[in-house]
Amino acid sequence: MPAVPRAAAVLLVLALVSTALPALDTTVLPDPKLQARYLALTHELRCMQCQNESIADSPVDLAADLRTQVREQLLAGRSDEQIRNWMAARYGDFILFRPRYSWRNAWLWAAPAVLLALGAWVSWRIVRTRTRLVADDHEPLDDERS
Repeated sequence: MPAVPRAAAVLLVLALVSTALPALDTTVLPDPKLQARYLALTHELRCMQCQNESIADSPVDLAADLRTQVREQLLAGRSDEQIRNWMAARYGDFILFRPRYSWRNAWLWAAPAVLLALGAWVSWRIVRTRTRLVADDHEPLDDERS
């Protein structure tokens, strides 16, 4: 294999691997309990730019700023719920991976039960209709082999 394509292949692999590396959060808090709370909170909050990653896993600058906010609020003595409320007030409930129950998002909580009931009702109707068709069919089957 010539040297130029081999070097290009190595560069391509390095470029692909470097983009897949997770963000490294090196934040260390003085108290192990605070550190555990910090890790739990940063995994509960959604990155507003990436949207499918927590701020703990996101490499973007906005997530780093949010991690800094969480750290500063923990060091200021705020509770986890106060930090969640502050983040939700600033960025909306979308920042929470586990949304809170409210009348605005009640349909999210009710939708699975409604869809399950609808699916069961449709299945029951299909089965009932097909069993009636079989019961009402008195014609002999055509023998195609003869």
